[in-house]
Amino acid sequence: MSSPTNNKAAPAAEPTKAGNFIRQIVEHDLQHGTYAGRHWGGEPGDGPSHQAGMADPAKVRTRFPPEPNGYLHIGHAKSIWLNFSLAAEFGGVCHLRFDDTNPEKEEQEYVEAIREAVRWLGWDHHFADDPARPGMRQPHEYFASDYFDFMYRAAEYLIEAGHAYVDEQTPEQMRANRGDFGKPGIDSPFRSRSPADNLARFREMRDGKHPDGAMVLRAKVDMASPNINLRDPTLYRIRRATHHNTGDTWCIYPMYTFAHPIEDALEQITHSICTLEFEDQRPFYDWLMERLAEGGLLTAPPPRQYEFGRLNVGHVITSKRKLRQLVEEGHVNGWDDPRMPTLVGLRRRGYTPEALRLFAERSGVTKSGGAWTDYAALDAALRETLDPVVPRAMAVLEPLALEITNWDELMGPAHLEPCSAPVHPHHPEMGQRHFTLGRQVWIERDDYAEVPPKGFFRLFPGNKVRLKYGYVIECTGATKDAEGHITKVLAKLVPDTKSGTPGADSVKVKGVITWVGAADGLHATVHLYDRLFTEEQPDAGGKDFLKALNPHSLRTARAVVEPALAQAQPEERFQFERHGFFVADRREHQPGKELVFNRVTGLRDSWGK
Repeated sequence: MSSPTNNKAAPAAEPTKAGNFIRQIVEHDLQHGTYAGRHWGGEPGDGPSHQAGMADPAKVRTRFPPEPNGYLHIGHAKSIWLNFSLAAEFGGVCHLRFDDTNPEKEEQEYVEAIREAVRWLGWDHHFADDPARPGMRQPHEYFASDYFDFMYRAAEYLIEAGHAYVDEQTPEQMRANRGDFGKPGIDSPFRSRSPADNLARFREMRDGKHPDGAMVLRAKVDMASPNINLRDPTLYRIRRATHHNTGDTWCIYPMYTFAHPIEDALEQITHSICTLEFEDQRPFYDWLMERLAEGGLLTAPPPRQYEFGRLNVGHVITSKRKLRQLVEEGHVNGWDDPRMPTLVGLRRRGYTPEALRLFAERSGVTKSGGAWTDYAALDAALRETLDPVVPRAMAVLEPLALEITNWDELMGPAHLEPCSAPVHPHHPEMGQRHFTLGRQVWIERDDYAEVPPKGFFRLFPGNKVRLKYGYVIECTGATKDAEGHITKVLAKLVPDTKSGTPGADSVKVKGVITWVGAADGLHATVHLYDRLFTEEQPDAGGKDFLKALNPHSLRTARAVVEPALAQAQPEERFQFERHGFFVADRREHQPGKELVFNRVTGLRDSWGK
């Protein structure tokens, strides 16, 4: 049944270029040569600029800069798509840069998980794995820690130029003196210190002569600014923690707002794209670039920061803290639980890179930060990419036995009738799948009704239906146990009505049902996943998101599937006829042994109003 095209999703639609304001900015910059002739600043050894594959500095260069303190989620998928696709479209490069400036929360596990997620989404950040150098850095992969030496020199320059000072206030004092939106900040009593004194104090911080939290280095900008981000933001703090890259070399670490602009400049990033929550930090970004350019540490033109509205998806939370809470309190089964919005969870659930890229593209790139995207749009993108290419199969999720009582008389006691069906109804080149029909078959429990409701065309006493790809049968009744529960449906086979034969249309029926033969059907565990939260915005307005957990987000069925699925490979996707799209679980599924499938989504949106 397997085919090289089984899980190769259909190509995504072309981008709607007119709707992407960042794309228009890039086109303008290229047309006007904004970054032509640009060269790398700093000094040798400040960063990995020597790595192979450095792009022409006149070309577009973007970056995706996650912090390795957790697993990426669906919101990151949009940022990955935007940065990598823009660079690819204009012949540039996108850097994968790890923002590893906080060693207390960062782990190598997250570095590897991020690498894998970016590769899985279809962008390898312009490198290929080298089997001879496992785990080695590749071109266009960077770490903030690559630049710690330069960042330290930049901090000393700011101190010497009178643009930074060491503040020894307590965190509580700094917070109180910072003011708020209605009250300007108050200068620190240490703000007027001489550059020489500040430099000496900063070197003491570097040399480990002061405890954690005793003092910080702050930029000297404007304590009266209406933009609180400009009220002397912190540049460095003391943290005695072993770093995953630099070990115990440093006991002071730069803040993200200080490190990020420097990283962009040293890597010659042309368009630093981030979400709207960083818009208020752009003035400091520009301030820092100007100060370092004045000192000759960086060259012009500097990179520019551009903000777009983040991806907000209904029935999803993307707070790392809350996702961690779900994992640690056992509400889900790990970071890759298929109900989680993490990329590892979405992958295990069965979503494809093609669907996520199409979903990200359709969500749009705008300056609006309050819009929400319906989760149904993700499922629609998945159906659109999978339906044209994935194999079909029959599966019975709630098995109920059906016995054809006249089988022995018409076909013989041991006879099994061979049946077949196309692997894909629109791709005959994908071949046929084969199974058998015998006296005993499995049908869906809800395909039988003793007293049928109006419009019910499936099995009830006296009604005829077609077993799909097989014969027409006439229901004669059912057997029950002592409690009155249906245990078996009884039917008679109508001769000369097999699908694909001249007599197939001799008996007209309104109902067609799927089935699996008892003789060759395979037992399988099928996880029927649904949305993790019942509310569209489960944590809006400070609500307790745990109260919105969907108690029916996971139901497990002991199903029966057709024999063609015996050798299904982990992460191989199928459309189970009538039921939706399913994937062989990438961790639990064992071909030929333990069959485990996850429902990705149904054939249509079941949450529509």
